[in-house]
Amino acid sequence: MELGADSTTGELLRDRNVRLYLLSIASAAIGQNLLLTVLFKQVFDISGNPLDIGFIGLAQFLPALLLVLVSGYIADRFDRRRISSIGLFGRGAATLALVAFSTSGSAAVWKLFAIATVLGTADAILVPARRSIAPFVTPIAAFPKVMPLWMGTFTAATIVGPIMGGFLYSLSASWAYGIAASMQFAAILPLIKLHYNREPERNLDRPTWSSAVEGLTFVRRTPIVLSVISLDLFAVLFGGAVALIPAVASERLGVGDIAYGWLRAAPGIGAAGMAVVLTFRPVVRRVGPTLLWVVGIFGAGTVVFGLTRNYAVAFVALIVITAADMVSMNIRGAIVPLVTPDHQLGRVNAVEGVFIGASNELGAFESGVAARALGLPWAIAGGGLITVAIAASFALIFPSLRKIDTYEALTPSPATI
Repeated sequence: MELGADSTTGELLRDRNVRLYLLSIASAAIGQNLLLTVLFKQVFDISGNPLDIGFIGLAQFLPALLLVLVSGYIADRFDRRRISSIGLFGRGAATLALVAFSTSGSAAVWKLFAIATVLGTADAILVPARRSIAPFVTPIAAFPKVMPLWMGTFTAATIVGPIMGGFLYSLSASWAYGIAASMQFAAILPLIKLHYNREPERNLDRPTWSSAVEGLTFVRRTPIVLSVISLDLFAVLFGGAVALIPAVASERLGVGDIAYGWLRAAPGIGAAGMAVVLTFRPVVRRVGPTLLWVVGIFGAGTVVFGLTRNYAVAFVALIVITAADMVSMNIRGAIVPLVTPDHQLGRVNAVEGVFIGASNELGAFESGVAARALGLPWAIAGGGLITVAIAASFALIFPSLRKIDTYEALTPSPATI
């Protein structure tokens, strides 16, 4: 059966390629969330310094920034399934290094920073290639319907991974890392077996500086893409409360490892719940205004999380924050591929990956620095207030974003290339 814009969720899930892609995403994402839950807690337990959590984020972000031109070109030039598999193998190998660190009994946090840099390098290769596969798993008309499934699978992993991480860390960090590594390796096989619905148009030009920077040029010259990914950058950069959950759990809420694991899972609960809602009630009208509103809600929830000392309130605030972020990711994840030509998608996704990395990993660094300077409550709440202001300002600065009504109006055109 040919999938299309009117395909149901059941019809999509019966498609072999959709299932393989989601299986790979699930395995890798559970392993990655398990790993990060343990890594952030381990570095904080060793040093007791929230700034070290920030350095872990910085170590993960820098490779994506330094390799942005190379990783995007590779994703557009070679088979994206194989490039993604190489990135997953690198992730798994780096995670095995964390097993060795934990079994050695070392307390040298610089070793964790070094391993985090290797993880960031693997992600720099993996992310643009794997994200560029998604539009070719189904006919392009069905792609917006796949987005909630993709996001839902990814964010369900942010529930399972942290819960596993909190429980396994209370037993043994090395066991937690070993399981995380095995899940990265397991994610490779489904990608290798996946077949494209249509062959991507590859960039076969000789590598030149101009071809490498095409992704940057496209983003700069396309207001819709620039506004969508920069909105996410600034919102999560200043509203990135998730990275500080280990410090909040210990210093503000006074809870142990297992309660911490559940708190770390709260973002996944909110995101997965919203993904289910979007699967049955996707955003189909007023796409741009909806994006701006949910970013504002994201900021408001961050303020609440930063100021509360109540575990239940903190838990609910994290659910609200990530439910709003799920809507934002779903909209952004559909807009960017729909307005980007196939042969540039890898390079544009590499640029977007840097923006996402800046918002997440660099946001973790910013949060760590702010927590050291201002204290936890105002480092988090202040970032939330800035996020609300950013959403309001983008509504004025980018009228093309505010005016987006439906996805059907978003197609690549020579005017945007």
